[in-house]
Amino acid sequence: MSTAAAKLQRLLGGPALWPLRQRLRRHYERQSDATARTSLHLSQLSAAEREALALLTGRPPRGARSMQLDIARIDAALQDAGVCHSLREALELLDGPITNHTATRAAHRLAWATLLNQASSRDARLHAWLQEPAAGALLKRLSRQDVAAAEALLAQADAVLRCLPSAGITRAQLAAQTLGNAHALDAGQAVANLVLAAWRCAENAAAPPGPEVSDQADEDDTSTAEAASESTLLERARDIWARAGVLVNELARPALVLNLPVAAPAAAVGLPGEPAYLSLRQLLRTPPAWAVSGRPVFICENPNLLAIAADRLGPRCAPLVCTDGMPAAAQRTLLNQLAHAGARLHYHGDFDWPGLQIANHVLRTWRATPWRLSAADYEAAVQTAPHTRRDLTETNVTASWDARIAAAMWHHGLSIAEEAVADVLIDDLRHT
Repeated sequence: MSTAAAKLQRLLGGPALWPLRQRLRRHYERQSDATARTSLHLSQLSAAEREALALLTGRPPRGARSMQLDIARIDAALQDAGVCHSLREALELLDGPITNHTATRAAHRLAWATLLNQASSRDARLHAWLQEPAAGALLKRLSRQDVAAAEALLAQADAVLRCLPSAGITRAQLAAQTLGNAHALDAGQAVANLVLAAWRCAENAAAPPGPEVSDQADEDDTSTAEAASESTLLERARDIWARAGVLVNELARPALVLNLPVAAPAAAVGLPGEPAYLSLRQLLRTPPAWAVSGRPVFICENPNLLAIAADRLGPRCAPLVCTDGMPAAAQRTLLNQLAHAGARLHYHGDFDWPGLQIANHVLRTWRATPWRLSAADYEAAVQTAPHTRRDLTETNVTASWDARIAAAMWHHGLSIAEEAVADVLIDDLRHT
């Protein structure tokens, strides 16, 4: 060990002075060039620490447990003694390099701010989303706070967004073509999350007057406060991809329809009077030219009702669409197309709590008109529909179109399935 190193060890080294060295190191860790301090106040000093500081400063030892240090004076004393050039250097020689955490954090913040505001070569939808308050938090989480990783993710998301909207490309094909990996846009992948967030932000910003585009059930239906299930989240993502023209499980849950008219040369989808299925693949790749402007199109919740309508009315039935419960991507895509084609939509569903949730969603999202869904309709159904027991428990669901319905359902405690009022509904479909 050199003479200077040995002298430094005697002045400030050893386990007994480790707490003091840590306090001195924090002085440098917290400094920035703009706020550099030349003095430091230390309190609650031990006897060994007071003696060491007295030697560093050239002061006689005192009994006081606090001391005001002049950093420049200590630096000069260390230089004069031939130990090292400064107190900071002494601390680094004893315990390793000192990281300036304040400067590091400032550089980190600047790097993130620069990354989030780069707009010149970035897709406009991605740049607009990055200005949202929650965007930075999501990007940091997905990149694990690594700026370089975040920059790579944004470059990948940018490449994908530049290919959207599409005319029915599969998600795997889109991922392979843009990112070189057919699974890079699978559910849960970081790039997929960024693309979906940017697309959704662009939809919200550009939403025109008319039917809303929504990817989730009514948030104000508070029958439960539980988070959405994984399957619900996957369905929402599938729906956003569909609106961007990207197919995910494009043959799953096709939309069931009856007598939907399209422009010439075809007269209808499927055979007249026969139920037909429309896949998400078909609706996105070869969307029909719907001939529904100004015409009523009825929507039901249950496939059984559509089947009954086909059996009883056949070609004489008004255009009818089935949501098959909460609409999935194919149903939502179809309803979007019909609404934008000018159809006058009318909705009926089950009189139970899930039925009210679905109705709230359909009426709000596509601005449909309630069809036989008033409190009076429920009261009439209670008198005529068969039922054996009270099967409704209390809930917080409220019908947005008629606040009296929930009270009536609480009073009777009876759910009324759509099929139970089929006669009334079929009569409406016949005379339209």
